[in-house]
Amino acid sequence: MKCIIIEDQPPAQRILKKFIEDVDTLELKGVFSDALQAMEFLQSDETHLLFLDIHLPKISGLDFLKSLPNPPHVILTTAFSEYALESYDLNVVDYLLKPFSFQRFLKAIAKVPANKQFGGLKSKEGNSPGSKDHIYIKSGYEHIKVRLDDILHIDSDSDYTEITTHKGKYLSSEPLRFWLGALPNSNFVRTHKSHIINSDKIHKILGNLIYLEGGDKIPIGRAYKEPFFKKILK
Repeated sequence: MKCIIIEDQPPAQRILKKFIEDVDTLELKGVFSDALQAMEFLQSDETHLLFLDIHLPKISGLDFLKSLPNPPHVILTTAFSEYALESYDLNVVDYLLKPFSFQRFLKAIAKVPANKQFGGLKSKEGNSPGSKDHIYIKSGYEHIKVRLDDILHIDSDSDYTEITTHKGKYLSSEPLRFWLGALPNSNFVRTHKSHIINSDKIHKILGNLIYLEGGDKIPIGRAYKEPFFKKILK
């Protein structure tokens, strides 16, 4: 699947380039710092997927997208969440809120409609997009590799989140909503406005408390109780 990046920030360009390189069925054809640079390329070269930043010089990503008579599939990237509703009116594939993880990137790629010429989407590790067994946690200046199976729960603490694992705890500057998008939803579930748990680690449930392996107790919020039980008891 041939793709291009339209992004004016070099660090964001580097992250997207690395993520694309790690997906076997994506082929990066160009990187552009503003939308007008990309216009000529799109008119003359086949492009299946466009990674488009919203805040760009000269013309915004959304205005550029509106100007395309027959756009390719589009995944929007931005640090601002307020454009999400408008973006979906433009039939974009997904909306990646910066900073996003490789796991969240793969989820977006998996949503691209499966055209026959694209084939299946697989990472270069040979796994399907949702089958990665680890995640990198940014803690200070470090990126720490943590196995998903080691994570017990994730808790919101003011402007930070605390990830509790079998091997210890890690403090991250990412908000709780980031982890909801980054982790596979098959076994990670929100039980409270401030808590996400790994449902594989539940020891027992008593009243509105979840007892996890190791003895930690996590509350079940009233608004989350029904969807939580539907998910774990299905």
